[in-house]
Amino acid sequence: MKIFKNKLFYLVSVVIYFVMLVFAGFVTYFFISNDAYSFLMKHFVANQKGSADVVEIIYDDSTTKEYGSMSRELFADILDYLKKYTKPSVIAFDTRVESYNPSNPADVRLLETVSEMDNLVSGYFRQELFSSYVMPQNLMKIFEEKNALNVKMEIDDSKALYSLGVTIPSQYIEKGKNFGSVYVLESGQMLLKSPVLLKINDAYYPSLPFKMYLLENNTNDVIVNSKFIIVPKTGLKIPYINDLKKDGTLKINTRFRQPIMNNYTYAAIPARAVLDYYSAVKAGINPEKQPELFKDKYKTDFWPPSFFDGKAVIIGSNVTGSHADVFKTPMAIRHSGVDFQATVYKNFDTNYFIDFWNSNLNFFFQIFLMVLLPVFTFVLLLRTKFLKGLATILGFDIAYLLLIIIFAQFGFVISWEFPLVFQFVTLVFGYSFKFITENRNKEKIKNAMGKYLSQDIMRNVVSNIDDLKLGGKRAIVTVLFSDIRGFTSMSEKMSAEDVSVILNEYFSEMEPIIRKYNGVINKFIGDAVMAIFGEPIQDINHAQNAVKCAYEMLKKVEYLREKWIFEGKPKIEIGVGINTGEVFVGNIGTENRMEYTVIGDTVNLASRIEHYNKVYKTNLLVSASTYAHIADIADVIKISEVQIRGKAKKMNIYEVLRIDKNN
Repeated sequence: MKIFKNKLFYLVSVVIYFVMLVFAGFVTYFFISNDAYSFLMKHFVANQKGSADVVEIIYDDSTTKEYGSMSRELFADILDYLKKYTKPSVIAFDTRVESYNPSNPADVRLLETVSEMDNLVSGYFRQELFSSYVMPQNLMKIFEEKNALNVKMEIDDSKALYSLGVTIPSQYIEKGKNFGSVYVLESGQMLLKSPVLLKINDAYYPSLPFKMYLLENNTNDVIVNSKFIIVPKTGLKIPYINDLKKDGTLKINTRFRQPIMNNYTYAAIPARAVLDYYSAVKAGINPEKQPELFKDKYKTDFWPPSFFDGKAVIIGSNVTGSHADVFKTPMAIRHSGVDFQATVYKNFDTNYFIDFWNSNLNFFFQIFLMVLLPVFTFVLLLRTKFLKGLATILGFDIAYLLLIIIFAQFGFVISWEFPLVFQFVTLVFGYSFKFITENRNKEKIKNAMGKYLSQDIMRNVVSNIDDLKLGGKRAIVTVLFSDIRGFTSMSEKMSAEDVSVILNEYFSEMEPIIRKYNGVINKFIGDAVMAIFGEPIQDINHAQNAVKCAYEMLKKVEYLREKWIFEGKPKIEIGVGINTGEVFVGNIGTENRMEYTVIGDTVNLASRIEHYNKVYKTNLLVSASTYAHIADIADVIKISEVQIRGKAKKMNIYEVLRIDKNN
């Protein structure tokens, strides 16, 4: 039964541990992983010097304040300014036009401007699968001829989901030259990944930043194998996440190279500055030759057209409100979508990606650590003291985190949270397990030692476990000695095994009676029992209880005597001697070996009184000091003028005949 209970205990412990691990893994994956990744990205990976060859033109709140809400007329002005006065390497329009009104001059002008710009990439959004609109095949064919990539697909994409089409007016499809998808993922969540390729029907189309890169390098050829999206002309190799079976996209884990300054990673110019410059030129003011006149009229500084030359320019919006183009990323809670697209473009331009995040090496490294750290932690905490084990584990974790940070400095982002969370779970479980098992062992030891010592003495020792020392106190107690008559001669006629059987049964019957009356068995001396009343169990009626205990012991011996005679065992009788007086009670011995006992003349007198039962053929004798406490409950016979060995004066002792149960 005990073996079964032990096995059940360990089985339940293992099950609880694995449930804790599963729960911790779930919590870590959904609530901790992104923040842990963001911490590394923001503080250790984004350590590059800001790139000067990317410019963001932002239609922000200051522009809205000066020019009003965004309009196609204003965006046409921005594009016209860039077309006429600047020479960027590539321009991206990070917004989407989903309607066209030929009777609206602003619509007509914006479309004309877009159609005249060879280095402009216009944004669009994919048509969702649940959309009721189906794009005409002739328009989709035109869009495919203009924008589909020449992709050599070396992976199986037959089961991929894909979009039905694009949300672009037919006029833009017919006149526009370059398009890129502005579709991003994980809306409302942490934005970590960016689509690179989007499948529509049987063709592949680039994202806005990828199209910027391809257009800038004058290529349309792409190879997709099981690990990389490759641009053969430039040697660009993009490690990707294959989500074709999910939403028809191939995605990358975006790496943020530079820290964000004033909400942007790259040079961010408010659209009002460009519009002011454009308005000034149309009004006949040359800002570069007439700066004072420009500042006096527009109350702002300007960026000369040469500032944009040779740079990648991305145009977008970042205004406050429910429709703000912002996302939660590792770099900011409200990270501008324009800045995010610029970051992805720069990843392509510098061939700078997160690869270690998804590599098999990282996967197996994580599995190894998720097994090694818990095992190491569990073994350590079981074999070492609390503070030493905790300090060792903490030192190991600090070294591990330093290694993670060093890797991050060189661009290798390793998931570090799962091993540490699993280690923490193991730490909590391990110390709980250790605490429970140690308590179980202590309880076993207490129960085992309680068979050698009194349970009451054991409890007294445990309650003062931190203050065990030699010494004690003086106290008034009652000491009881009992002895089996003729035991020596009886044992000579029996085998040692038979004697032990009789003694064990005898003591087993006496011990509960002594405990019943608040007595504590101090020791067994062969066939004799020494019990104490009044310490360590506090009892003001210890003398009366000691006598009542002795009286009941005699009654129990009468029962045993009849039983043993029937069983063919020897006839026994016992004598009991009781004395009340002052003793020294406490720990005696050495610092390494102590015994809780009572010493003093009171003890010796109780023992000698017990021996007088043989002289007077009695069974229960008490001293005068004990009799003083039981006179009103006991019928006694006074035995006068007894010479006790070791005592100069004779003294009276009393034979207890019966106890008045009513008292």
